[in-house]
Amino acid sequence: MTKTDRDAKHARICEILDAHSASRLHLSKPESLAWYFDGARVTVPLGGPPVFSAVVGLDGEVIVTTLANERDRLASEELGADVIVIGQPWHEPLPAAADGVLKDTEVAAALRAARAGLLPGERARYGALGSELAQAVTRILTHATPEQTERALAAQLVSAVVEIGAEPVVILVGGEARLGIPHPLPTTGPLGRRAIVAVGARRTGLIANLTRTVAWGLGHENEGALRDVEADAIAATVAGRELRDVLHDIADSYDGHGLGANAWQRHHQGGPTGYLGRDPKVTPESRELVVEGQAFAWNPWIPGAKAEDTVIIDRDGVEVLTADPDWPCIEVGGISRPLTLDLA
Repeated sequence: MTKTDRDAKHARICEILDAHSASRLHLSKPESLAWYFDGARVTVPLGGPPVFSAVVGLDGEVIVTTLANERDRLASEELGADVIVIGQPWHEPLPAAADGVLKDTEVAAALRAARAGLLPGERARYGALGSELAQAVTRILTHATPEQTERALAAQLVSAVVEIGAEPVVILVGGEARLGIPHPLPTTGPLGRRAIVAVGARRTGLIANLTRTVAWGLGHENEGALRDVEADAIAATVAGRELRDVLHDIADSYDGHGLGANAWQRHHQGGPTGYLGRDPKVTPESRELVVEGQAFAWNPWIPGAKAEDTVIIDRDGVEVLTADPDWPCIEVGGISRPLTLDLA
């Protein structure tokens, strides 16, 4: 959390205000609040609504309105200095934007673009989260067994996420019998000879995503081809390109690597990430531009295999945030990519 980041974010908000001839912006969405306040925890129930809103002015004044029972905690632990915090009765709804105040819901696309290029403080926080999450997942999966249930493994993963000070956003575990399900919510079934695990964790507002596969002697003939698709996805993610064009290249890559012309339609392919798990989830209509210094989590999938890590796209290369040197890897497209961890 640095003042430099806050100043840069305020400058981006001022550009939005100027474009709309407005002097104040009302922030009410969790992603807007977490972004502006350097990763503040903006909710109490996980996935619940924010417990405060904020008005940011061109002149730099920031006024936060929150429930009275949250005021002291927010002021001392979450919001930082130079913020006016006003408490209101806990039983009253947070106020709507006043007349003449621009709402974040009215400029959602502009705010998405504003938070796309990560700032120095954000990159430092994101890198620490990605590394710690990857190591935590490795620690749990190294001790997995074929007899273990999907739910038991999921419980261990949730515990590991919380232990590193993060919140579980996605916990998917698909054992051998459920490898054909794109989003395998955990069940009481055993892992069997192969399992795919996807984890999303939020800390300081930012969400890191990764997928790992463990096996006990059961391989997948097209696993290498899927890694090639992911490499093509990352290579196609170039600053200035529209996201729909990147997705078009990903779709072609499935066919080019022998996985079928329509294989990309069986599961979404991911996209930009950060203060939302997918910001946005990329579709054939996505016209947002790739921005230098933006985080992505592409997740190509075929039944039985999936590839996913959180990366930052820079002009001079790619930084893999969710890397663990203890996990077996192979170089694909000049980037170290995880292999299946065979525990047999």
